[in-house]
Amino acid sequence: MTDPAALSHLTTLAFEKNKVTPGLLGFVVFAVLGAATWLLLKNMNRQFGKVDFIEEPEQPDDAAPRNPETTRSA
Repeated sequence: MTDPAALSHLTTLAFEKNKVTPGLLGFVVFAVLGAATWLLLKNMNRQFGKVDFIEEPEQPDDAAPRNPETTRSA
């Protein structure tokens, strides 16, 4: 069947004292970054909703108004 020595080897891997994990502090930092990102995106969408932009077509250079004094013939 199962050898208890083999099972003890598996449990020592799961509960190793020198194992480094992010822990509670890592979770809190990650959660704060996620919440801050969500709030920034929500605010950005609200600000973009306030923008009233109507694009005007570009006028060609030859349709630009001219000064009559500079276009006089000599």
